[in-house]
Amino acid sequence: MTAAGTLADPLAARLAHSLADPAALDALFASHLEGVALRTSRALEACGYSGLLMHSGSLLPIFQDDRTYPFEVHAPFKVWAPLLDVPDSFLYFEPGHRPLLVFHQPDDYWYKPPALPQGYWTRHFDIRPWRDRDESRRLLPRSLRSTAFLGDALEELASWGVGDINPPHLIRHLDYSRAAKSPYELACLRHASVLGARGHLAAARAFGAGAAEFEIELAFLAACGLREQDLPYNPIIALNGSGAVLHYQMLETHPPAERHSLLIDAGAEFAGYASDITRTYSHRDADFATLIERMDHMQQSLCCGVKAGVDWRDVHLRAHHLLAEVLREADIITCGAEEAVATATTSVFFPHGIGHLLGLEVHDAGGFIRSPDGGDIPRPDGHPYLRLTRVLEEGFVVTMEPGLYFIPQLLAAARADGRSTRINWSRVDSLRKFGGIRIEDDLAVTARSCENLTRDAFRTAAGAS
Repeated sequence: MTAAGTLADPLAARLAHSLADPAALDALFASHLEGVALRTSRALEACGYSGLLMHSGSLLPIFQDDRTYPFEVHAPFKVWAPLLDVPDSFLYFEPGHRPLLVFHQPDDYWYKPPALPQGYWTRHFDIRPWRDRDESRRLLPRSLRSTAFLGDALEELASWGVGDINPPHLIRHLDYSRAAKSPYELACLRHASVLGARGHLAAARAFGAGAAEFEIELAFLAACGLREQDLPYNPIIALNGSGAVLHYQMLETHPPAERHSLLIDAGAEFAGYASDITRTYSHRDADFATLIERMDHMQQSLCCGVKAGVDWRDVHLRAHHLLAEVLREADIITCGAEEAVATATTSVFFPHGIGHLLGLEVHDAGGFIRSPDGGDIPRPDGHPYLRLTRVLEEGFVVTMEPGLYFIPQLLAAARADGRSTRINWSRVDSLRKFGGIRIEDDLAVTARSCENLTRDAFRTAAGAS
């Protein structure tokens, strides 16, 4: 099925680099697709549609240029098929019928067209290539009047006769059910975790050797076997005080004159599924290394409490209580833990949420939905940045990422209000140069506990190196 002169199947290349077993993925994918089809059928029936047409996404042009931004496939499309690099493809599903993949394969000499996909998942689809938008419409059912469309609102949709475009009630049904991962999805997430752990081990070695932020990223990419545009998000590679910037976006090309710490938040992707991993390292400072160790113990204690039936909001609030104890033990605050939480003193040092859903997107959809039929679950008062409020269910995958930061803006605000008397400012000033600490693992929720995908991946990656 491969067209002459086209690129090799990108997923096949990633399989070759990973520890993934194609035969095992093949065995799992059929059941996964059956589950996706079943829940989609139920959502379509509940919302009054007979079919679903999904768009992979389009290349977005850069302003006043003929170049485009890196392509990102839409999650509702890639939950069906691990097709990550083919813009303007369509997937049509009608309950009771084999899904149709209308695969964009332009006749182009400026860029190499994508090869027709091959591998473990393709036998489950009717795959039809097309070269222009008119041809793609002819490959779809004649009538789309009762079909819902998900994706970019293309100009052609009006003439195609699509019944509805991005209906919120249908999206809500699909997002709600997507939170629980199938065994196939969990396998992909495990592979993404191993790739990410390989990258982190290489990055830690580069930091130990005195590398700059940019060089640390290069080491991460090489170990993962991925290009930057193949990652699920831009890596955060922060030396020293830059660790206090939560989404630090710079990559300094020269190492700093003095080296104190590294905070690296970086993940990998496999078959469309992401890992999201953070580690913090001290450079020859025993005091800061001890603080990292305390945070690691705290993080692992939180992980031990994750299981089906747990309200994620309670996990977040417990994290603040545990952090208050760490801050008191480290002489960073002068009040007790209960007072630190009640007065939002802990929020000075830990302003973000304890974690989020993970899967096809780094911050996966459906984190607040009370039920498919309506209503959202509110965040706890005083915690506006929590990205997940649902009760955990078996199959959910969440991140666990407590942090302790010395953020200038938040410290300045605390110094100006009543929290000032609860903070040991001389201790804070001695720690500012380190920026902060974040330790993040990815957890697959089970009935009685959780599977720590990240810690398992580090063991696997370390054993293979």
